[in-house]
Amino acid sequence: MVQYDTHEHDVLVIGAGGAGLRAAIEASAHGAKVGLICKSLLGKAHTVMAEGGVAAAMANVDERDNWRVHFADTMRGGQYVNNWRMAELHAKEAPDRVRELEAWGAVFDRTRDGRILQRNFGGHRYPRLAHVGDRTGLEMIRTLQDRGIHQGIDVFMEFTVIGLIKDGARVSGAFGYDRERGLFHLFRAKAVVIATGGIGRAYKITSNSWEYTGDGDAMAYDVGADLMDMEFVQFHPTGMVWPLSVAGILVTEAVRGEGGILVNKEGRRFMFDDIPENYRAQTADNEEEGWRYTQGDKNARRPPELLTRDHVARCIVREIKAGRGSPHGGVFLDIAWIKKKIPNAEQHIKEKLPSMYHQFLKLADVDITKVPMEVGPTTHYMMGGIRVDGDTQMSSVPGLFAAGEAAAGLHGANRLGGNSLSDLLVFGKRAGEYAAKFAKENGPVAIDQAQVEALAQRALAPLENTSSNGESPYQIQKELQTHMQDLVGIVRREEEMQRALEVIAQLKERAKNTRVEGNRMYNAGWHTAIDLHNLLTVSEAITRAALVRKESRGAHFREDYPNKDTSLGGFNVILRKTAEGMRVSMEPLREMPAELKQIIEEQQK
Repeated sequence: MVQYDTHEHDVLVIGAGGAGLRAAIEASAHGAKVGLICKSLLGKAHTVMAEGGVAAAMANVDERDNWRVHFADTMRGGQYVNNWRMAELHAKEAPDRVRELEAWGAVFDRTRDGRILQRNFGGHRYPRLAHVGDRTGLEMIRTLQDRGIHQGIDVFMEFTVIGLIKDGARVSGAFGYDRERGLFHLFRAKAVVIATGGIGRAYKITSNSWEYTGDGDAMAYDVGADLMDMEFVQFHPTGMVWPLSVAGILVTEAVRGEGGILVNKEGRRFMFDDIPENYRAQTADNEEEGWRYTQGDKNARRPPELLTRDHVARCIVREIKAGRGSPHGGVFLDIAWIKKKIPNAEQHIKEKLPSMYHQFLKLADVDITKVPMEVGPTTHYMMGGIRVDGDTQMSSVPGLFAAGEAAAGLHGANRLGGNSLSDLLVFGKRAGEYAAKFAKENGPVAIDQAQVEALAQRALAPLENTSSNGESPYQIQKELQTHMQDLVGIVRREEEMQRALEVIAQLKERAKNTRVEGNRMYNAGWHTAIDLHNLLTVSEAITRAALVRKESRGAHFREDYPNKDTSLGGFNVILRKTAEGMRVSMEPLREMPAELKQIIEEQQK
């Protein structure tokens, strides 16, 4: 019999980024006893990397903005495969969530008359991102932590959840271990909220830190929850490309929001070459008008650098493939050029983009106030994830909820910058609220010991493997990341993705024979071996979903199917675990209410 400590909660939240913290705070406010598990240290969440701001139609800078415009922008950016109910709730509730965060102590940048300042960002029609310089995510985490620690929440830092436990159809808790000592822990809970973030570590080049191995998606899938639209992986256009030790680290879109321009090695501003027809009326066709837009001129059109992320990323790849890239395989992002426009440009850049200034100075020995940065696309965000109800955030498994990047629906085929932080607040709150309600309305749960034993055996297998030909988990992870980057990356083809499936199947077999030296204490190799199951699961889901979607839409670009398929009227790709393996199906989009259709039509004029 496996030895473990047991913890009892009404609501268990797995993941302590913005969504997890907000869910825990809300569940606690509704009277639930809450446990909060974080894989790393509290405060080291990927939310911190969301630097540009929180998207909310507060109309503090441009009075024309409102929830209807924000809703239409989100749907258009997501290529209309979004969960329209989530997009509606998000647009309506985001301003209140930002003001709530301010009331809890968040210190935002201010307009001259004292209101929360908002900046331009890609895909947003008006200045909409409430921000704290380029450290918005950090301020959000600080504020939510300060709020949360006074709520009586039990926090388990540096714990990894291996899998979920079910009592019949409903979820009944989770099983995991503490990373320091390697001791097992069982968490019994009436409701579970998954807020584990994304899947970036399935790829070689990513802005995501080591924790982002698709844990929440995989463990939900393992207990029968539906995954949705896993093909939609966002490659942020601007990550560092040099030096190699920092390749993939995010370069915030705020650089472009403050006037930064993209140029190739010839010094040409290539984004003017390719402006999509549906954005042409809103996009500047010359340098001067684009500059006036970033400075708040309401009559100017936005620069092409602020088009949606999927489009900008593909334009950058095009320049690199054509041989017009920078020396280290990227392009140039230039904010220093604004010295031509304003006299105090260097100080302005340091004040508006303090993190970026220090990041490039310390990591790349580049002074962005004087010379351009080298940037290129980096795996950044998963629009797909666990399929949830738009109002409650509950998955197809009773009692299992999801919020933030681990949940699918809001962003459709492509997320707009800044929508991630307001997503965390809006749906973190809703997940916590409805999880507490579910726990209150449903009785206690039982723990199936056989499930616990199976998870423990899976975890311990690499340590107990005495085979002389045991596999290194690091080597398997490296090969997976390389093949996903090369075969299921920004530009995709049928034959390459079929090859990826073959590789994943081979790696799955090899993963069964992983061998780790040492014991359970401080064993990084063991942690990596446990993560492999999740990485392989989400990689297969991404690849199978991408094969089914024989069109190009948003972040999913098929070189062999370069156009959008309008014949089916739009669909979501659903992935479900069966006895035969991963089953993939296409489901038509839910009919949108007439009043929301009308809003989209009005905003397109």
